[in-house]
Amino acid sequence: MLDLATRIAGLRRPRLLVTAARFGLDRYDRGVTLPRLLHGRTPARPGAAIVQLLELESELEAARLARAAEYTYARHVEVLIALMGEAALMGEAALLRGPGPAAPDQPKASGIPAFFSAT
Repeated sequence: MLDLATRIAGLRRPRLLVTAARFGLDRYDRGVTLPRLLHGRTPARPGAAIVQLLELESELEAARLARAAEYTYARHVEVLIALMGEAALMGEAALLRGPGPAAPDQPKASGIPAFFSAT
């Protein structure tokens, strides 16, 4: 199984979805968003939330590609915002533990790792 960073880096979504999610990222509140997306559950650690959000996002992507009637872009963007927010929290936790062997020399100015690629 791939580690979370590799799974997140491998996501390829339409540019409009990624851009919309980036705009909503500054208002991400895990205490409000995660219970709504994960049916009342709020994992204590970002890694656990990311695993659940990746599963949910995968289902939404399949529905988008299948042009399913129940698919909504708003929900997909909300899940992407949560994914980005949790990944940022996981990155901050890694920085608090200290630099590891693959720690970047200089963090990005935005503070958000570039893990989504628009195609």
